[in-house]
Amino acid sequence: MTSRERVLRAFGKMAGKPDRVPIQFDLCKSLIEHFSKQYGIESDYSISYYEDLSYRISANELRTKMGSDCIVVGGEVASDFTSQKIRDNVATNELGMHMMPTSLYVEVVKCPLDGVEDAKDVEAYNLPNPRAPGRFEKAKRDIARFGKDYFVIGDCEISLFEMAWHLTGLENYMMGLAGEEDWVEALNDKVEQFSTGICEELVKAGVDAIWLGEDLGSQVSTLISPSMWRQFFRPRYERLIKKLKAINPGIIIIMHSDGAVAPLLDDFIEMGIGVFNPVQPNVPGSDPAELAQKYGGRINFFGGIDQQGLLPAGNIAAIEKEMRRYAETLGKNGGYLMAPAHIIQADVNPETVEAMLRIAKTLT
Repeated sequence: MTSRERVLRAFGKMAGKPDRVPIQFDLCKSLIEHFSKQYGIESDYSISYYEDLSYRISANELRTKMGSDCIVVGGEVASDFTSQKIRDNVATNELGMHMMPTSLYVEVVKCPLDGVEDAKDVEAYNLPNPRAPGRFEKAKRDIARFGKDYFVIGDCEISLFEMAWHLTGLENYMMGLAGEEDWVEALNDKVEQFSTGICEELVKAGVDAIWLGEDLGSQVSTLISPSMWRQFFRPRYERLIKKLKAINPGIIIIMHSDGAVAPLLDDFIEMGIGVFNPVQPNVPGSDPAELAQKYGGRINFFGGIDQQGLLPAGNIAAIEKEMRRYAETLGKNGGYLMAPAHIIQADVNPETVEAMLRIAKTLT
């Protein structure tokens, strides 16, 4: 059974059950460098238009060699884009944000619309062309190389809500959203158009799934009320999904949201979303047994393994116990793609990563 067949069976897109629970994982830069050297594979980075997506779409050769059943591809910076240095280690990205690298991520230190006051300010701002030359060259290369044997995920996280507030700053955006200011819908329109373009090109390139998403939850609740999300964002997602399924009716839609977003799962199902990610552990509504009982057979799950405490602690027996718990609940009859709930960070030692992958291969 190929990795692609394994994931398609788990997601109910191919008859029969997978021979084991499939797995996907992402690595931070230090782990990519470590394992690239160990496996004798060149570190292969794909630089996204939004920097923190880069590690999602990089190192596909390395990850498949290590045991991933999936590759992840996405939109890179346009071939004609040149970053402008602002000061020291702060530079512009393609979206006009001022970005500063940290030990883990790249931090937005200035938003291009942080002084937005009305719709005219939004009209004067232009998002880059989602179909610009060079944006999908590596995606197409990796699809051609790995797509026959591995499940291909097209990444367009930071799709609507999160992309919009990254352009204005969270406080500005939330205040505008609550006040229903005219510039909010004007900005949402532009962001929807940009993300739609990215997704459409990835579907045309031949991905098996589109990974949408934004972090709609905190550790205790949703960031905005479910009713506000239904008013401002659900119709936009429904339009986007309809356009993608017009290109490929079989495309699988993955919705990512960190945090306690269980109140939105019924909406996701009604919208035609087939997979929920990352099933963040240790937040209300994310118990795998409860999710399986309530939603099993209606939506698939992707993620779940705790990378905040469990993986950094490096207790292999505890990691195996947790992985088996998820496999026996969410993955009992298929319906589950195992993965850490986020990119594996530098606080997880390489030996722990290798142990996690060895355990995954035993989970039938």
